[in-house]
Amino acid sequence: STKSGSVAEKKKAARAPSSSAAKKTKPKASRAKKKADDPSRSTPTSSALKAPTSAKMEKLAAIASPKPPPKHAATWSLGPSETAATTGFLRNLGIQPYDPPSGEPYMSQNQHEHFQDILVRWREKLMEDVDRTVNNMQGEVSNLPDPVDQGTNEGIFEGELRTRDRERQLIKKIARALEKLETQDYGYCDDCGIEIGLRRLEARPIATKCVDCKERDEVREKQERGG
Repeated sequence: STKSGSVAEKKKAARAPSSSAAKKTKPKASRAKKKADDPSRSTPTSSALKAPTSAKMEKLAAIASPKPPPKHAATWSLGPSETAATTGFLRNLGIQPYDPPSGEPYMSQNQHEHFQDILVRWREKLMEDVDRTVNNMQGEVSNLPDPVDQGTNEGIFEGELRTRDRERQLIKKIARALEKLETQDYGYCDDCGIEIGLRRLEARPIATKCVDCKERDEVREKQERGG
């Protein structure tokens, strides 16, 4: 009986885990729990691994994709009211709007002649208006006997003189534009160098800046006045 009892105890001891083995397995469970609780130590998922690659691909695609062309003054078009005003302005000078043939380069010889014709005729008309105003003032004021009437007319003529003074400034700008035609610089923006555009030049033949640069100047002037 003593022998059989010792054999049974040995079998029981063999089946039961030793205390040292239990101690070894316990830290493993503790490390697993700590790893699960710490998100920084967790194994990244497949979607997390793909995210940087996807972002990098999007960045590369954005760099490789062509950027939209900047607003180009040569494609600038007039609105209905501006078109009517431009047409009336050219008609008063006896000139038709220019219709460039397909494929004609910007500021070709024909276009140069077109704008030279506009500038010369416009200058002649302004000079005639200035001379006519001066002659009318000299004749009408001297023929009025009543001092009150003379004073009224002088006030009117002062307004006319201010208008003619602005026209004299226009004449100077026209002269500078004609000089640019001779040096082949006419029709290009003074600030950025791009084409001003045929329609904008027909609307304002003395224009020296494209639409974008002109708008930027106007915004800057408003900010300066506001400040």
